[in-house]
Amino acid sequence: MKKDAVTTEIIVQENKIGIMRVGNVNYISLSDLARYKDKERTDYIIQNWMRNTNTIHFLGTWEYLNNQNLIPSNSMGLKMNLEQMLLL
Repeated sequence: MKKDAVTTEIIVQENKIGIMRVGNVNYISLSDLARYKDKERTDYIIQNWMRNTNTIHFLGTWEYLNNQNLIPSNSMGLKMNLEQMLLL
């Protein structure tokens, strides 16, 4: 953990959600969010989120917009789908 990282918790609908602040960026605990849906099988909840088409599109769009080192030949299918989505 970086020295400038600060951790805290918030309560959302009676559930503790961990937050880590690094510099000016907040990171929310996916495990804590998943625990709201299923306390025993947070791994399944996160797997389903990661397979969800909307999540894949969000992550792909973020990567396309923020990763200057993105290699188009390695992600050509992703790039084509993103360009179609951004034109809609």
